[in-house]
Amino acid sequence: MTTKVTTKVTTKVTTIAESTIIDFLDALASEQSTPGGGGAAALTGSQAAALLSMVINFTVGRPKYAEVEDEMRAYLQHAESLRMELYHLINKDAAAFEAVSACYGMPRTSDAEKQARTAALQEAMRGAAEVPYQIAEHCLILLQMAKPVAEKGNTNVVSDAATSAHLAFGAILSALVNVNINLKYIKDEAYTAEWSDKAQSLVASAQMAYNEARAACSATLGVTV
Repeated sequence: MTTKVTTKVTTKVTTIAESTIIDFLDALASEQSTPGGGGAAALTGSQAAALLSMVINFTVGRPKYAEVEDEMRAYLQHAESLRMELYHLINKDAAAFEAVSACYGMPRTSDAEKQARTAALQEAMRGAAEVPYQIAEHCLILLQMAKPVAEKGNTNVVSDAATSAHLAFGAILSALVNVNINLKYIKDEAYTAEWSDKAQSLVASAQMAYNEARAACSATLGVTV
């Protein structure tokens, strides 16, 4: 007779995104730089994606919604992809900020060291601006998906689509704060003008998508959301 031995494997948490909810919140509240606003925005966006996926999962496979089955499955695949991308951006945002912080520790005793430090810092600042922009971009796609899901999804859970829209919109605005604050310190005027325009355009698109999502959710639910 063979006795089966089960070994419990404990995986060490090595990234911010792998921490428990309470650990993440404790770290967010503490006197440390990461996680910060960008990571919080990414996590919020990931939760928005998860809620949208939930609405879709309550829709697919139901005979009542057979006509939109294929469309909903496509939205589900996209929402789940965005959920994981936003999850990974929690760590990517922290890494971008830490790259900026590392530059401040570079030596600057000679002119050559000062120039190297400035160049490295400017490059790191670009990363610190572009990562939260990616977060905002992903959340915009989610926000644009909320309208059709609210219109065609399972009416019993459309309130969760409304919550998803609120979270996604908040995540966009929060992420773009981090874009703009980093652009403030970048000396390349052409670069800052380009990315400022992109951020402003994204906000305009987000506001439109948010209004449409809210209207769709309100119409389906019969209450203002």
